[in-house]
Amino acid sequence: MGLNSETHITADKELLVLTDLRRQLANAFAPIPWVYWCDLLISALTGWGAFIIGATTPFLSFVHIVTTPIAIVALLRATIFIHELSHLKRGAVPGIELAWNLLAGVPFFLPSVMYDSHGDHHRQATFATANDPEYAPIAQWNGFQVLRFVLSMVFVPFLLALRWGVVGPLTFFIPPLRRFLIARASSLVINPHYTRPQPQQQERGRWYAQEAATALVFWIAVVAVSNGTLPLAWVCHWYVVSAGVALVNQIRTLAAHRYHNDGRQLTAVEQLLDSINLTGPPFLTVLAAPVGLRYHALHHFLPTLPYHSLGKVHHQLVEQLTPDSPYRRAEERGIFAAVQKLLQQRVYTANPPLLSGDHPAAEA
Repeated sequence: MGLNSETHITADKELLVLTDLRRQLANAFAPIPWVYWCDLLISALTGWGAFIIGATTPFLSFVHIVTTPIAIVALLRATIFIHELSHLKRGAVPGIELAWNLLAGVPFFLPSVMYDSHGDHHRQATFATANDPEYAPIAQWNGFQVLRFVLSMVFVPFLLALRWGVVGPLTFFIPPLRRFLIARASSLVINPHYTRPQPQQQERGRWYAQEAATALVFWIAVVAVSNGTLPLAWVCHWYVVSAGVALVNQIRTLAAHRYHNDGRQLTAVEQLLDSINLTGPPFLTVLAAPVGLRYHALHHFLPTLPYHSLGKVHHQLVEQLTPDSPYRRAEERGIFAAVQKLLQQRVYTANPPLLSGDHPAAEA
């Protein structure tokens, strides 16, 4: 079922409101450097401080149980800044990419070049198609497939360490392996069929620097564990925290989109409606979907809007638009509500019923 004429008119009016609001809030599109720096530094220092305390206390002691979730939540927030980096113009916040790689990217074997492919997720020509790295038809999956999608994150820290610490350096001696590794194992994806283009000539220096730094950290850790300088318990704790960050983010990913599309190219309005704004409960939502990711529908309409402006713009939109507007239909009350609705979707191959106002009923 496609968009009916009434929905088309409403959507067109909504686009006019959003376009007019964009002109009114031109200043909101400028990133505020001190916000980025304070947020990143506080998140990283809190996370690594909690990590150190947890790593130096007995396993499953009270202090360990308390500090480990704190480390996961704080380092998740620090790590999620990779999303902002992908949208920032180079030099808009000087030094922020280097700082992020030192504080989060390299320690988690997650250099920022891994998210350069994020632009393919926002392009209208590729969004929700086979060329979108961050979209899969999850609404058509059964419960076991969704559970496997989430639990597979337990293996991600090991795979990242293997990719950047072991296989990555070998590819400089095996060019075909390097081309394959860049194409199929150098991006943050949920679409296993995504093939990443090779880096352009001007990007290779950045790639080499980040690859060298990540591999160096891996081998320093291996040597330190081998000679007893780095306790194995610290490595185990790193793995638990790293896997915890990946697990929470994967659950959050389930609440980012409707995942209805079957591969066709979507319109701007359809892309908006396939995305989700999480409106509450505020405290838990901010922790699990940090750095503006709870306003994901708004982000897809205005991808260059800095995360610190999303809340303000969202509230202004809610005030100006009618309750039955397409934008308001992109709301869910929280991550669990969005995931529950995703799990209850009826499998279909036609256009998303949501776009015409019909919500698919849960199967009995």
